[in-house]
Amino acid sequence: MSSETERLTREAPTDELAAFVAALEYDDLPEDAVRLAERCFVDTAGVTYAGMVEGAGATAARALPPLVGEGPVTLLGEEGSASVAGGTFINGTAGHGLDFDDVSDGMNGHPSVTLVAPTLAVGEAEGASGEDLLAAFVAGFEVECFLAQPIRPGHYEAGWHPTSTMGTFGSAAAAANLLGLDAGQTAHALNIAASMAGGLKRNFGSMTKPMHVGHATRAGVTAATLAAEGFTASHDAITGDQGFLDLFGGPEPVHMEDAHTPGESWAITEYGVGVKKYPCCYFTHTGITAASRLVEAHGIEPADVESVHVVASRGAGDALKHADPETGLEGKFSMHYTIASAIARDRVGLSAFDDGNVDDPEVQAVREKVSFEQDPDVAYGSYRTTVTIETTDGEHSMTLDSPPGTHQDPLSDEELREKFLMCVTRATSEERAEELYEAFDSLRDLEEVRGLL
Repeated sequence: MSSETERLTREAPTDELAAFVAALEYDDLPEDAVRLAERCFVDTAGVTYAGMVEGAGATAARALPPLVGEGPVTLLGEEGSASVAGGTFINGTAGHGLDFDDVSDGMNGHPSVTLVAPTLAVGEAEGASGEDLLAAFVAGFEVECFLAQPIRPGHYEAGWHPTSTMGTFGSAAAAANLLGLDAGQTAHALNIAASMAGGLKRNFGSMTKPMHVGHATRAGVTAATLAAEGFTASHDAITGDQGFLDLFGGPEPVHMEDAHTPGESWAITEYGVGVKKYPCCYFTHTGITAASRLVEAHGIEPADVESVHVVASRGAGDALKHADPETGLEGKFSMHYTIASAIARDRVGLSAFDDGNVDDPEVQAVREKVSFEQDPDVAYGSYRTTVTIETTDGEHSMTLDSPPGTHQDPLSDEELREKFLMCVTRATSEERAEELYEAFDSLRDLEEVRGLL
């Protein structure tokens, strides 16, 4: 970090945050942050390839080329190329299209999917190295968490989708770092992004939720590109009266002292990421795991189930609105459907959320017996879940505090590799998938991203 960078102060948070982003270089990063960022690229690139094959990602790839034209950016898993903004939008949408991408409590959302698409797009256009991508990724991660901390969880409770809102700032920071913007330009980029952030939880369960990521990443890249050419924004569009934090923060006062200090402590290593084992809302994962373990431990058959009762947090209740989903996307946000899938199927994989499989009679027979209750005594955003299955042979119950793949209990490198190959081989050959895995898993050694993509 250059000598011009001082530690973040609460008196001028945007200026100090911008100085941090502008000065951050690969050599400033702790080793554990580098390794985690590489794993985030592996996971996010993998789910992007799979997300380009169907659903929102495939639809965006079909719809946008006439609007964005050709350009320097490769579409992951899709023929053709696009402009930086267009390619970022399509890859970002595809990355979130299956809801299989990682999450972090640090920003109450999905951090990596809003960072990988813009860093790959800008990096490919600029001839960046793997080290450059990793520095930009961490810069964006720190910004997302810094701005999320003072207003979480009220921001989410109010109905905003933090992946999209905070992701706009993260994308702008990552692009600004890659483009070499100075501190003043970066401050403008972040303040421009304040007027471009949005995304409603009301659209969960539809293609618009993954589109939130495409919009956020394109907006962030646009903000940084504008700032690079001298475009300006209000100095306090984020932190001032009626600025972003004031308007988007929910009913509680905003306390900037609650935010961490980038460069002094690292959000990416403190909060980390949770890598998804199942391609659906993370609030369902603890319950899926508990139900699967009960089925295995007690030899439960779907026909033996008389009732299933699930108790989880209010945050889970806010996100999981679809008790009787009609589409695969709605199924991803259904505690009833995902728990029934865990009981009636061997595994809850990608195919469980194909539209044609949602009405599986065996799964539906169990889903109709599932009830879901919110526990007001459990912390709002907690993943703690209790599943109780009553069968013809008796009652079986299990409570788990967290899902698999958390920052504290991460998936092994081999489990992450298996997930990557499962996803990428939906779009390309196994040989190419292995090549891509090796490159992303050792991203720091890549001389130029153009050569990979």
